[in-house]
Amino acid sequence: MTTRQPKVHTQLGRAAVQIFAANDRMNQILIEHLDPIAWRAKPPGKARTIAAIFTHMHNVRCKWVRLTAPHLKVPRQLNRARCTPQQARAGLAESGARCAELLGEALGGGGGRIEKFRRDGWARPWPVGLEMLCYMLSHEAHHRGQVCMLAHQLGSPLPQKVAIGIWNWEKLWKECGLPGGPGC
Repeated sequence: MTTRQPKVHTQLGRAAVQIFAANDRMNQILIEHLDPIAWRAKPPGKARTIAAIFTHMHNVRCKWVRLTAPHLKVPRQLNRARCTPQQARAGLAESGARCAELLGEALGGGGGRIEKFRRDGWARPWPVGLEMLCYMLSHEAHHRGQVCMLAHQLGSPLPQKVAIGIWNWEKLWKECGLPGGPGC
């Protein structure tokens, strides 16, 4: 008797791709509106710079793709000491697209090429499922919170419309060129 994993609906895969696209748009908005002086400013304590946080986010995405979906083209990693906001935006756009492909295949019934989510070499792999999307989103939301806090601490708080705007999912959906909106 063969035991098979239950098929995950294609609708779930499409939703994961759209949600990750909205997540990436939030990152892009923050970088677009950050004061350039805050990009490399030394934060209080032993915290990473904002540049280092965004390059870390991109580089971790590259690791997820490399470990979980090695058949996909892995984007080039960014150097946190030299990365510009423009390079970070381009890198995040590329790694975001690869993560969206990964999620679409894993959660949309992509022929079984992706069976496990490998978030790091030291961590036990997880079966594909919503947990991987939640982990990816939580990682990025954590770092977006750090960026907003650091910008404020460095005397360059993000404009209120930006801080509020990253919560306007209907607008994010539209900016990503996605049909309808959340839940459609």
